[in-house]
Amino acid sequence: MCGICGYFDISKQPIQGKEVIEKMTNTLIYRGPDSSGYFIKDNLRLGFRRLSFIDLDGGNQPLYNEDTTIVLVCNGEIYNYLELQVKLIQKGHKFSTNTDVEVLIHLYEEYGLDFLNQLNGQFAFALYDYQKQQLILARDQMGICPLFYTIVDKILIFGSEIKAILAHPLVSREVDLVGLDQILTFPGLVSPRTMFKNISSLKSGHYIFIKDSQIKIREYWDLDYPKINETPSYQPESYYTEKLKELLIQSIKYRLNADVPVGVYVSGGLDSSLIAAIVNKIRPESNIHSFSIGFIDKDICESKYREILLKELNFIHHDICFDWRQISDGLVKAIYHSECPLKETYNTASLALSSCANSNHIKAVLTGEGADELFAGYVGYRFEQLRTNKLSQNQRNYNLETILEDELRLKVWGDENIFYERDLYAYQETKSALYSSDLNERFSEFDCLNFELVNPAKLRDRHFLDQRSYLDFKLRLSDHLVADHGDRMALANSVEARYPFLDINLVEFAKEIPSNLKLNGLKEKYILKQTAKDFLPQQIIEREKFAFHAPGSPYLLKQDIEYINDILSSDLIKKQGYFNPVTIDNLKKQYLQDGFHLNLPFDMDLLIIPLTFGIFLQEFKMPNVN
Repeated sequence: MCGICGYFDISKQPIQGKEVIEKMTNTLIYRGPDSSGYFIKDNLRLGFRRLSFIDLDGGNQPLYNEDTTIVLVCNGEIYNYLELQVKLIQKGHKFSTNTDVEVLIHLYEEYGLDFLNQLNGQFAFALYDYQKQQLILARDQMGICPLFYTIVDKILIFGSEIKAILAHPLVSREVDLVGLDQILTFPGLVSPRTMFKNISSLKSGHYIFIKDSQIKIREYWDLDYPKINETPSYQPESYYTEKLKELLIQSIKYRLNADVPVGVYVSGGLDSSLIAAIVNKIRPESNIHSFSIGFIDKDICESKYREILLKELNFIHHDICFDWRQISDGLVKAIYHSECPLKETYNTASLALSSCANSNHIKAVLTGEGADELFAGYVGYRFEQLRTNKLSQNQRNYNLETILEDELRLKVWGDENIFYERDLYAYQETKSALYSSDLNERFSEFDCLNFELVNPAKLRDRHFLDQRSYLDFKLRLSDHLVADHGDRMALANSVEARYPFLDINLVEFAKEIPSNLKLNGLKEKYILKQTAKDFLPQQIIEREKFAFHAPGSPYLLKQDIEYINDILSSDLIKKQGYFNPVTIDNLKKQYLQDGFHLNLPFDMDLLIIPLTFGIFLQEFKMPNVN
């Protein structure tokens, strides 16, 4: 994983100097501390920071084709590069390095933009073709590698992180209120929105194509579940377990391929434990490093399950004892690297994990995100099963509020029967109480439900579990769990997170698995658990799903920390103009009461976003409401 950035004058006017691209690139040093590279010519500037994994001595970027008419900078990994390389050499292409991402150049030469569908990896890249005078920016299918961009005065400015874009002198800073409303409403931001007005996140599975001053954004892949009437004929259960096992093993082999040590995050849950067990089978004598977080609160600590697993593995294990006091110490850094407010404090624990990996000279770690979304792992899937059963029995009570909820769901999802996270209409009242009077007057301008969140066509006529999976993929996974929580928390400490469950071949297969093999009755991840029987102890497979929630704003308030008190002070809240100081004060009083606690995830921590948003405003020197 690396950091890339650049800018391109769409009107083809030459750009002077190199100071700006150097400044932009320097903001990304922690993403790539090993080396740097630049491309400076005509109307194009490219910057690159390298975290090296393959071809340590010869893989620096930018990279070029044989006659240097194509230039490339890429953040990420192409896992199937060896197979692609063989085919390209047979077609006469010559490689100048042994690095994985060079295949992008030759694939483009051979197939044009259609080559994106051949890639298995996590990537974001910029490629310029001088002969055709066209620029391509692209992001991987799952949205693992970030890519942000803006256009100012006919100049396209882009980067792996928004910090690089902000370093360009043409870019101004203003809060995107739609982005703020998304974070209040859903698990996090939803591409193309960011927290910065006029700065966009390229959607997963999309590319930008610029030629002749024309800018086109196109989708090349999406998580497209089969329609109910198009569901393929079912195979025996054994077919799905064997195929899933085969694909998962291959995915892990791909992600272990590196010229540097690769480690594993181990939580004690099913997903990370299964990955760890397969890694141990593949490399039983390789002294793999594993990392986990232990908590002083024994009620939420998963150490007993990790101990069961680790007894069977030949790993060098590092168990970090995370004290809740470390949350306040790491929260500012977490917000700085996330580049957005957060709805939970767990990112601070993620920072501690990647810091430990870095201290032990581990540059890449395998982690288990993606399984819950693909195999019905969240409690919400069980609730959805029960809710659907109730609806089918016509047990719903209709009144004015339910009618209004239905109308809003129809507008947002294209289907009034789709429920996600909460009642959207009722929640508007909560948001209204939080927002300042100024923002309430303008609410219709930035209400995130007035802007497209997902493609309703991908929800229509699908099984209800597939609908929820698609929404989790779009609203929780690609822009939150593998973004501000994943990529940014790992790369903050120069560590790359790799996700075996998000291998493109595995995801495509998961789409075809019957829903009743994912949620079997009310048993979540049924088919994954059946597959895991060849690798894991029964205690881990059959353990109850553990929903971890780190202490939030009630805990932080009770620590009486000066900077947190300052951020949530009435004077500052009023001055900033985003939230209602009276509401904030009332919540503070409520959360400070003796014996008060939030029953997460059913109760919302309504103060955590004003708190982390306040940190965000300060860290990025954002203006107050105009």
